[in-house]
Amino acid sequence: MARKSNYIINRKNTELWKEDTLKSVSLYNDWFLDFAPVTYTKERKCAMEQVELAISQTDNFHFTATHLKEHPEFITILRMATTPPIARDRLIGFSGIKTSFIKNMEEGRLPQRMSDEEKEVSLSRIAHVLNKLLDIELFPWIHKGNAPTAEELKIAECIVADRLCGTLSDPIIRNEQEKRQLKVISDFLVSEGYTFVDSKNVVLFSEMKQGTFTFHLNVPVKMNRLGVNMPVDVVIKRKGCSEETLPLLVECKSAGDFTNTNKRRKEEAQKIEQLKNTYGNDVDFVLFLCGYFDSGYLGYEAAEGIDWIWEHRVTDFKKAGV
Repeated sequence: MARKSNYIINRKNTELWKEDTLKSVSLYNDWFLDFAPVTYTKERKCAMEQVELAISQTDNFHFTATHLKEHPEFITILRMATTPPIARDRLIGFSGIKTSFIKNMEEGRLPQRMSDEEKEVSLSRIAHVLNKLLDIELFPWIHKGNAPTAEELKIAECIVADRLCGTLSDPIIRNEQEKRQLKVISDFLVSEGYTFVDSKNVVLFSEMKQGTFTFHLNVPVKMNRLGVNMPVDVVIKRKGCSEETLPLLVECKSAGDFTNTNKRRKEEAQKIEQLKNTYGNDVDFVLFLCGYFDSGYLGYEAAEGIDWIWEHRVTDFKKAGV
């Protein structure tokens, strides 16, 4: 049984929300401006090289199922050559093939447990969809039936590379955001005398030792009468608490715009509902925020009884008894 979560961190301090949002946005922007340009430049160079190779190996994008068979790794580049660029799931839906087939192609191979005939059919369907959606304005030489000029090729390479670069750099930036947030939390907890424990060595989160914390731990919850694992970013067993007291569960959130945060704000409400259904109303769950979280988002979370700690004021963990 968890102890009563009667502390207030930030959810009722509405007079501070606007100022904290500005500080949080500033922190995110400063980090992004330092990190993103370097990452984007690196990924764009890599993307340009990949697109140049794809164009040269597919007869200037006159590609067929044979080209896909010889170079399955080109699938992501070819998705970026359509108008609009087609998402993986959309391509799967249009072509009617298995998700695993596309994922294998993205990794540079074709499925092994599939007959040659099935592979040919799948590749033909993919080629048909991509050719039908190909960005003709970007590749004017295709419908003209002539060879592309050097300028046309360069423009096409740059545009497809820019589209591809976004798909490559965005996950890297998200991963670095998470690493940064976990480091901030780790540095604070260690300074307070806490010890890190690898999640592989945690059998049950409820049995963690006092004064320890871990990252990326699966916490079992009930969902539709079934037991599932909920991944939790940070789990902290407070110092000085009783053995039966459940650890503090922390969800790290970092966002680069206000739109996406408000679109996804229900996710945390769903998580806390599942946790309460499993462990009772006093389960400890807080957010760790950095970036674009405005009063609309904060008000929604506060109404759901969810509190939060700002990355720019990590010492607020102390208000949660850490």
